Amino acid sequence: MSLPVVLLSVLLAVAVILGAMLVFRVEKLRRAGTPILLRTIPAAVDEGWRHGTVHYRDDSLRYYRLASLRPGPNVTLPRQGIEITGRRRPEGTETEILEGMQILQVHTKGRGDGAYELAMGPGAVTAFQSWVESRQSERSQRRRSA
Repeated sequence: MSLPVVLLSVLLAVAVILGAMLVFRVEKLRRAGTPILLRTIPAAVDEGWRHGTVHYRDDSLRYYRLASLRPGPNVTLPRQGIEITGRRRPEGTETEILEGMQILQVHTKGRGDGAYELAMGPGAVTAFQSWVESRQSERSQRRRSA
């Protein structure tokens, strides 16, 4: 075999493997998580939204971007550091992709410091708020670790 044929075969094999990994990740995440759109703020009104799913754990919320080959979460928000600072409805061209969704502004402190907007359906908003509000208070955590 000539060198160009071997190189083309290797590139094709790598492309097939990457494609299979992406399909596997998308299918796995869609089955197991809650679909949301997330973006880091500040951002222009209709820019920066990324489709993904969130998985709730005892100590953190893990966001997995759908169009990513990364094996772990793309963003991890610590449960104790999450503060919901506002909510709004989609504006401008956001209404085209976020119709029927609510947008929560969330600030985090600790591991994963930052500000984010999460767009999700009304049922997912209720679940998220319940998960945040049912965390242990910082006060009880200090006593337990003392």
